[in-house]
Amino acid sequence: MAGGEDKKETKKAGAEAKKAGGGAKKANANGGGGGKKKEVKKETGLGLSNKKDENFGEWYSEVVVNGEMIEYYDISGCYILRPWTMSIWEIMQEFFDVEIKKMKIKNCYFPLFVSPGVLQREKDHIEGFAPEVAWVTKSGESDLEVPIAIRPTSETVMYPYYSKWIRGHRDLPLKLNQWCNVVRWEFSNPTPFIRSREFLWQEGHTAFATKAEADEEVLQILELYRRIYEEYLAIPVIKGKKSELEKFAGGLYTTSVEAFVPNTGRGIQGATSHCLGQNFAKMFEINFENDKGEKAMVWQNSWAYSTRTIGVMVMVHGDDKGLVLPPKVASVQVIVVPVPYKDADTQGIFDACTTTVNTLNDAGIRAEADFRDNYSPGWKYSHWEMKGVPLRIEIGPKDLANSQVRVVRRDNSAKIDIPMANLAEQVKDLLVTVQQNLYDVAKQKRDACVQIVRTWDEFIDALGQRKLILAPWCDEEEVEKDVKARTKGEMGACKTLCSPFDQPKLPEGALCFASGKPATKWTYWGRSY
Repeated sequence: MAGGEDKKETKKAGAEAKKAGGGAKKANANGGGGGKKKEVKKETGLGLSNKKDENFGEWYSEVVVNGEMIEYYDISGCYILRPWTMSIWEIMQEFFDVEIKKMKIKNCYFPLFVSPGVLQREKDHIEGFAPEVAWVTKSGESDLEVPIAIRPTSETVMYPYYSKWIRGHRDLPLKLNQWCNVVRWEFSNPTPFIRSREFLWQEGHTAFATKAEADEEVLQILELYRRIYEEYLAIPVIKGKKSELEKFAGGLYTTSVEAFVPNTGRGIQGATSHCLGQNFAKMFEINFENDKGEKAMVWQNSWAYSTRTIGVMVMVHGDDKGLVLPPKVASVQVIVVPVPYKDADTQGIFDACTTTVNTLNDAGIRAEADFRDNYSPGWKYSHWEMKGVPLRIEIGPKDLANSQVRVVRRDNSAKIDIPMANLAEQVKDLLVTVQQNLYDVAKQKRDACVQIVRTWDEFIDALGQRKLILAPWCDEEEVEKDVKARTKGEMGACKTLCSPFDQPKLPEGALCFASGKPATKWTYWGRSY
């Protein structure tokens, strides 16, 4: 599993991935050669050397490199995000940015650096982040008089200024968001997208006059996160509330969308929306005069999703041929490959490919053609499968003669012949079908992993089978700590993932699976990234 390898395993996975990436580069370099006869590359050299079911960690490392999503960098835990990744991030960003602007949330940008005095204002909060904070201690050869922290998150960066800007009830609500990078100096098991020392995210920070307004926004934002996962990334998620032990340090309560990776039996926190209550308002003196002329403290929220979303997508949908991209987020939704045979009308086939791309582009479909003449059609099939393009269109002499194209689906390898006459319409329908099928298959696999347990023995048995466990719980912090302690092992401890908003009925007299005390709710448990 990707998040739980030891350092040696992680290095090996990285080396393996680099080696695999290097093979692909070599193939490119051997492409068109000087004055010699052009050698057409037929061997793919692109196959993955690890299988998803057999060695998930190394498979994942290979896929993200060979699929041209990331490249390893010379600082451990930092990764280069290549255009194939950034285009996915931009599509999600475009959706989310439009939606939050409808909610009258405005974008801003705060500095990357934090002074120690400000960082330490909220004790619980900084204790939660302290081990991960990176510090700048030198400028050139000189030591800085006061070290400067690099933001792990921006509550303490932003809130001194909220205190300055908010004076009366007419200054509320104050609703800001920033798209930025943050640094958390992870030391254990860095994994591309999932656990990295620097990552991209958006972080929203809002302040309200009343708790009711804050509570309402928490759920509105959580619904947008659900939509990113389910409607764009085709990944089923569970909306719920975090336990007191797992909530955001210094906050009042945390809600999240939780995904699950069936291959590793691990939950993964997809995105979080926190109600901070008035704790930060107290620390940073964010007060206002209400409409009755009385002094009051604001209610605050913070919420974020990051490039981790992309890693979850790779883990859930990828297969032994490489990435599988949902059409909604794929920068290339359709790749058109000419398949000329000896004595075929090559120019006619190329022209048909160009016309096909233009027709699809005009219909709003992101399509490209691969005309590289130093690679065989078979090599190109493997290459674009590795990159996860949802549909491949092949055009050969027969297709040309019959005024049709052959369409191959990446999600299930199904082949369909489509007349050129109504190409755009049918391809559009197919992309919708592929998107839905990816979600349905992922949901089916996730649901098959859910196990309801009622006793400790059933719980341990389900944990051993890498299940997503739903159990009646007494909602006591000490009990959760005890479960963590009792399940600690090579695979990592088990913890609460969330208590779902959609609660099944708790039978009368139901007891907590771990303590035997009266249960108050159903909660999802599992190992997690």
